[in-house]
Amino acid sequence: MSTNLKYLSLGILVFQTTSLVLTMRYSRTLKEEGPRYLSSTAVVVAELLKIMACILLVYKESKCSLRALNRVLHDEILNKPMETLKLAIPSGIYTLQNNLLYVALSNLDAATYQVTYQLKILTTALFSVSMLSKKLGVYQWLSLVILMTGVAFVQWPSDSQLDSKELSAGSQFVGLMAVLTACFSSGFAGVYFEKILKETKQSVWIRNIQLVRRLAYQHNQTICRNSPTVEM
Repeated sequence: MSTNLKYLSLGILVFQTTSLVLTMRYSRTLKEEGPRYLSSTAVVVAELLKIMACILLVYKESKCSLRALNRVLHDEILNKPMETLKLAIPSGIYTLQNNLLYVALSNLDAATYQVTYQLKILTTALFSVSMLSKKLGVYQWLSLVILMTGVAFVQWPSDSQLDSKELSAGSQFVGLMAVLTACFSSGFAGVYFEKILKETKQSVWIRNIQLVRRLAYQHNQTICRNSPTVEM
């Protein structure tokens, strides 16, 4: 049963990741009349869905009691503002990262973006070694080297693509810089969040609610700053 659940989870994750990238790429490159949606608005909606899912999981942990849920949220979030404030750093970094992903997909094809974005595995490993004092084995380092080699081959243009890529060299560079910055921000924020989880007794769902709460606040601030203009 547990083995089937692992394979089912893997399949769902692959489908979710692939469909998300293709949908984002299609929506950012679709040529149509009228203004295009703000990427910050899409990120806010996604964070609101995440916080709803986390609240449902906390509700389940509270034995489906609304009174217990309200008490947990009040005690762990409202009464502990400093604990929530600790997540301002990763939430700010995730805010930058989520918006950079839209920039990257607007300037790179889906396959190049997906392979290049896997460099977040490398950055996460490096930050884990430096911040959490983790030790990686020989095969783990070898896997990271193979990953870097694969990303390098994907970015290397073939002879048949040189002419077409010269015309869009600027956008290719912008997309590459955006996805590389997102990789570093993802690695740092993920390891920082893991470090906070290890230093506290709060459940991961409560911490996620605190994180998403900060994310939603910062995204709302971004929308307010961008509201006078429309992204094209």
